[in-house]
Amino acid sequence: MKIAATGIPGVLILTPNIYRDSRGAFSETWNQRGMAEAGLPATWVQDNCSVSKKNVVRGIHYQTIQPQGKLVRVTHGAVLDVAVDLRRSSPTFAKHVAVELSEENGQMLWIPVGFGHAFLALTDDVGFAYKVTDYYCPAGERTVRWNDPDLGIPWPVGREDAIVSAKDNQGASLRDAEVFA
Repeated sequence: MKIAATGIPGVLILTPNIYRDSRGAFSETWNQRGMAEAGLPATWVQDNCSVSKKNVVRGIHYQTIQPQGKLVRVTHGAVLDVAVDLRRSSPTFAKHVAVELSEENGQMLWIPVGFGHAFLALTDDVGFAYKVTDYYCPAGERTVRWNDPDLGIPWPVGREDAIVSAKDNQGASLRDAEVFA
């Protein structure tokens, strides 16, 4: 597996070896020893999966209580995946990393604690899986609005075409959001 840095320290792109033949493909998406050697968590407490149709935007989500690190990947289809630095004391506060994750490229994104996470489904049918380092905590759940102009995320979908949940549409602006120290 190749592990590459991004423009924000701590956010990593992981590219597993994919073995393809006439039957399909195989890749190893998790290896405790290899991940530990790369400095990633060796213990996960929860696996999650969502299915989305094209133009669905989910996020920008994070937890202030029981904050989570996330290892995210696409099982089928493609997304634009976004990690936003929400650590006020960070030199990259309010900056983001945007990466296309797809079934084809097999890439995964490691998003450390202190970041918000969102994605846009780019294909008609997307399966999205992620491992998290702490349990879901409704009391700590927070959302920053996906299209907050202060973030400048170049979403390839406009407000009129984006399919966003009522909860996500009511997310806070970055200026008003409770973020990390």
